[in-house]
Amino acid sequence: MAILNSIRKRGIFLILIIALALFAFILSDVLTKGGGTKVQDTIATVNGTDISRQSFMQEVENTQRNMGPNANASQAVNMVWERELRRVILEEQYEKVGLSVEKAQLDDALKTSLANNQTFLNEAGQVDDGKIQEYIASIKASSPGMYQQWLDFEQSTENGILQRTYYNMIKGGLRSTVAEGEQEYHFQNDNLNINYAMIPYSKIADEEVKVTDDEIKKYVAAHPKEYEVEAQADIQYVMFSEEPSEEDILEAKTQVAALLNNKAEYNQNTKENDTILGFRNTKNYEEFVNANSDVPYFDRWMFKNELPQSVADTLINLNEGDIYGPFKVDNSFYLSKVLETKKMPDSAASKHILIRYVGTQRAPETITRTKEEAKKLADSILSVVKKDKSKFAELANELSDDGSSQNGGDLGSSTPGRMVPPFDKFIFNNPTGTIGLVETDFGFHIVEVGEQSEPKKAIKLATVVKAVEPSDNTINDVFSNATKFEVALKDGDFSELAKAQNLEVKPVNNLGKMEANIPGIGANRSLVNWAFEADTKVGDYKRFSVPEGYVIAQLTRKNDKGLMSVSQATATVKPILLKEKKAQKIRESITATTIEDIAKSQNVSVQTATGITMANPVIGANNEPKVVGTAFGTKPGETTGLINGNTGVYVVKTTAFNPAPKLDSYVNYANQLSSKAAPASQSAVFNALRKKAEIEDNRATFY
Repeated sequence: MAILNSIRKRGIFLILIIALALFAFILSDVLTKGGGTKVQDTIATVNGTDISRQSFMQEVENTQRNMGPNANASQAVNMVWERELRRVILEEQYEKVGLSVEKAQLDDALKTSLANNQTFLNEAGQVDDGKIQEYIASIKASSPGMYQQWLDFEQSTENGILQRTYYNMIKGGLRSTVAEGEQEYHFQNDNLNINYAMIPYSKIADEEVKVTDDEIKKYVAAHPKEYEVEAQADIQYVMFSEEPSEEDILEAKTQVAALLNNKAEYNQNTKENDTILGFRNTKNYEEFVNANSDVPYFDRWMFKNELPQSVADTLINLNEGDIYGPFKVDNSFYLSKVLETKKMPDSAASKHILIRYVGTQRAPETITRTKEEAKKLADSILSVVKKDKSKFAELANELSDDGSSQNGGDLGSSTPGRMVPPFDKFIFNNPTGTIGLVETDFGFHIVEVGEQSEPKKAIKLATVVKAVEPSDNTINDVFSNATKFEVALKDGDFSELAKAQNLEVKPVNNLGKMEANIPGIGANRSLVNWAFEADTKVGDYKRFSVPEGYVIAQLTRKNDKGLMSVSQATATVKPILLKEKKAQKIRESITATTIEDIAKSQNVSVQTATGITMANPVIGANNEPKVVGTAFGTKPGETTGLINGNTGVYVVKTTAFNPAPKLDSYVNYANQLSSKAAPASQSAVFNALRKKAEIEDNRATFY
């Protein structure tokens, strides 16, 4: 009571402290976000233009909805990001060059897009301006959502016109000159004959040449454009999976086995025990399976190749009434009983003539006949084709309400269970050549059974499937083990602790800020966001819940946008520096001056190559543009100096230069160059604009 009275006396003081704490928290959050309100309301800034958070999120929501139920948010975010980036960058270019869309241009483009939409066509089949205006007025008054969709459609059409015009202007400026065509002609047709000696870099073992980290770092600094990377992070993690224990597996097997036999169940109404029939004695297998299985009852014939591989031989050889199981496949226990066996083909060809009527499944609006009229027509067709099978294709083409009509009704070959049940039953229960009438939800089918495969044994099974789940004790143990590992990391080494507990440490390198999927974990934006948080330092660790259990991750590297680290660049840069150093060693070992003496001193032979061109700079089997270019700069009889090639150090003596004859016109070669440049120009231009753009990307703050 004394404590409560003390709190009451200091109430105002406590309220003030709480208010100050909340203010400090909010201020800290604003400062951490790097500038406050703008970041909160802006997904990105591209060349000074803000992309609104609200509009971006709405686009993501719409895109994800259009992509369907299996699409994830990361896919939608990336799609909208690429779209918005392109829009902002290109709109800036349109403004610079003064591009705009005239109303007549837009109207023509809209009419082209609507040319196949019956809503906007007049009696002559042409897009009618009046119908377009009538439609716009109607939706503007009755449906704001549809009106907004129309405005978006207009905007999208306008953007398409601008984009095509912009890129066409660029393509128009990519015409190669006749002089360039002449140069290309000579690149392709002038050729050299040479003698050469090549001292391969492989002559010097890698171990004889040392490349230091400082040298790699200097090389990267000297070539910044080639080794620039976005912000990246490396992590390592261990997984604590909530997998069933041996006890859980044994318990699951026992439970499935118990389904075999009858059991007594107390009836509250009769106050007596009722006998519940088990799998062995039940008469209604469909009801039993649906009540006790994780997989519903499936009434179909199965062949050996459709059965679980590990037990296929056993199941296919069972007799009617035999029960097999419980048996384990993957992470489930199965209990199967053979209901029927028979020999039947595992594939059958067929063709049909489909007569639909009003109300049948997927019937188009053009179908107006009643069921009685459809039956009468189908009977009439059946009578004709039974008398003369040769008329089947002709009648299918003329009368069938199915897409297969163009192929004479041919449906090709199918397997049991692929067609709707009545159709399936007819083509597999009747011999080849049988013609009959089958009614399905699609209408009346005049069916002819085609070629069937050799009959094989098939079985119809009733199967109970129960997934093995981890018990509460197992789940608690996994949680406890993950917690102990996490606590031990405070004073222990991540790798050593994992090794002591037989846990596999999985490294993941070069994660980007907007990475969505982590190898071995799957989609986990929370882990990626944690790795890039300002407060997360190299060596920090954290536990994350995943569908399979828990992941404990440790940050092992993090760098801001900039040049590659030595460890990142080593795989690319070290081979380059090795070549340079080996080339220097080879050069230092050469004192001779003639090609023959150089070859002799290096224990290599002088080789010959003929017909070498600038367009295809291959010497022997090696692509050597630098060597070939140098050789083209010498006269016949002259010898080059030492040249550092791709595969070794070369010395070349030109023996003959064979110029191509002059042409009257080089226009065709100029056109070749133009046609090569145009297709790639669109992506090349946008990529160049994107690379040059100043982009402040804040997506990671929101996703």
